[in-house]
Amino acid sequence: MDVRNRHHVTVSGREGGRVVVLSHGFGCDQNMWRLVVPALEREFTVVLFDHVGAGRSDLSAWSEQRYSTLDGYATDVLDLCRGLALGPVTFVGHSVSAMMGVLAAAREPEAFDGLVLLAPSPCFIDDPATGYRGGFSAADIEELLESLDANYLGWSGAMAPVIMGNPERPELGEELTNSFCRTDPEIARSFARVTFLSDNRDDLSRVTVPTLVAQCSRDAIAPPEVGAFLKEQIAGSKLVTLNATGHCPQLSAPEETAAAIAAFAGAPR
Repeated sequence: MDVRNRHHVTVSGREGGRVVVLSHGFGCDQNMWRLVVPALEREFTVVLFDHVGAGRSDLSAWSEQRYSTLDGYATDVLDLCRGLALGPVTFVGHSVSAMMGVLAAAREPEAFDGLVLLAPSPCFIDDPATGYRGGFSAADIEELLESLDANYLGWSGAMAPVIMGNPERPELGEELTNSFCRTDPEIARSFARVTFLSDNRDDLSRVTVPTLVAQCSRDAIAPPEVGAFLKEQIAGSKLVTLNATGHCPQLSAPEETAAAIAAFAGAPR
């Protein structure tokens, strides 16, 4: 199947400019990037897409076997780059998509001009044996997944405001709730397990392309220690802490987020 149809690809912006690919996280679709796109379009060719199972992607392409690990999603990223003949791209991965970018860049570094890891986490579960802090205990994650399995719509309404943060702006939490609720529950349950149970810490050292780690100043999902860990593990990477709060800065602080992406993507290589 043509990747444009499979992932509902949209391309906009400056023809012939450096290519920026924006990749959404769990329970979302490319619409989550709509507020940062106008700023990026002035300088870059901007590519948006939906992961299989999300948004307006071809749902018939989804299978639990292919997407039982992040490797399936990373393969999709590489297929997308080849299928669109984009040349080296700056891949911007939000949340779990950041690790899709890590896996894809480790596999085929020549496909990437750089990586922007926005509010990333290589492992959400704390590992006391090594001192790693992911933000959640194993029991926390199991409870989260059990709640999602039991009542996905109820879980969405309760968790979306926590993930979004910014309680003084309830419309942001409502938007994320609605996005979660548009996702097929079966696919959401599978993707949630992949998201919250994956451990990609050992993959970070395989990244050789220029990398920017962009974390939020307060994030209930990815604490500051995670950003510091990523910077330490990815050789030559840079870490920036955005003033933005919550886990979705592309919605809560689009101007700051776009500026960070543009400064990195446009920098000399």
